[in-house]
Amino acid sequence: MFFKKEKNEKNDLSKVAALLIYAAKIDENFSKSEEVIIKQALLQIGADNENLEKIFSNGKKIEENSNQILEFTKEVKNMEENDKIKIVETLWRIIYSNNEADIYETSLMRRLGGLLYIDNKLMGDIKEKIKIKSDHDLHRK
Repeated sequence: MFFKKEKNEKNDLSKVAALLIYAAKIDENFSKSEEVIIKQALLQIGADNENLEKIFSNGKKIEENSNQILEFTKEVKNMEENDKIKIVETLWRIIYSNNEADIYETSLMRRLGGLLYIDNKLMGDIKEKIKIKSDHDLHRK
């Protein structure tokens, strides 16, 4: 049985940032727009403006010094369901920030779906929602 953290317990957002950074770097093109997406997500799940840069910087160090994603996913797995879904949405936003998903990115998301206990249907629904929004935004430019 898994236990959710109490609301007053702080999640280690640096590890969440590391996961998001890992996803952004998997296509070997970590862009400024992906950094913005990551920082916005961190603010949505509990970071505050004063600590945002520190959390992001720590996340970069954690990601650079790690060779597996399991340590990043543990933190997300223990989050409230709402926040977990925000993270998955953010992961898809990062992937589609360049309007396409390569085989490494889609493989990563399949792995993460299993590691985070996200139902395949829900994962697909989130992907489609983000892809449609990304396509819509592309055509508006």
